Amino acid sequence: MTDTKSPPERRVVLPVDPTRRTEIDKQRVPMSARPYRLLALVKQDAVVRVQKEPDDTVMTWPHLLTIEFLAAGMMSILLLLMGLFINAPLEELANGNVTPAVAKAPWYFLGLQELLAYFHPTVAGVLVPTFVLVGAAFIPYVDRGDILAIRPSQRKTAVMLFTLFCILGLVLTFVGIFFRGPGYTFVIPFVTAPGVYFSL
Repeated sequence: MTDTKSPPERRVVLPVDPTRRTEIDKQRVPMSARPYRLLALVKQDAVVRVQKEPDDTVMTWPHLLTIEFLAAGMMSILLLLMGLFINAPLEELANGNVTPAVAKAPWYFLGLQELLAYFHPTVAGVLVPTFVLVGAAFIPYVDRGDILAIRPSQRKTAVMLFTLFCILGLVLTFVGIFFRGPGYTFVIPFVTAPGVYFSL
């Protein structure tokens, strides 16, 4: 016994009488004859329109860079005028036969020079700067309460430690600037009376 499969029946669609064609019949065009497919017709009022939020950002150029350029120009003019009209406290010409007294370092090294007045050079020049730099690098790892926090109020330990480092450095620098006189002796600032020196 052999199974013979009957061929599938083909459905024949007869053309519609042109006098009886409706709108749907008019859209029944073979796919090869139309390059698009009509999915739905939606009224314009039914489309959901997304309102764009107001943007509070501006472009870097020209908004930011113009202000920075003007600020840099004004600062350059101010420094030029200060250099022209304010007399710099220069000393007399150097004499190679006379050893000068202890001179002040530049302001950014006055904190270290102030430490040298109190501690051994190894401690003040090597150990303390190393401790400050390594300690500042480890501050983010000390405050591990909320590692995803982005506001300073949420990282109070780290902010307090960094502020402490900054305050100590500024205090040492200001002492070196205002409280050290000739020969790096301790003086009272803004007092020009002779002999008002203290040795520490």
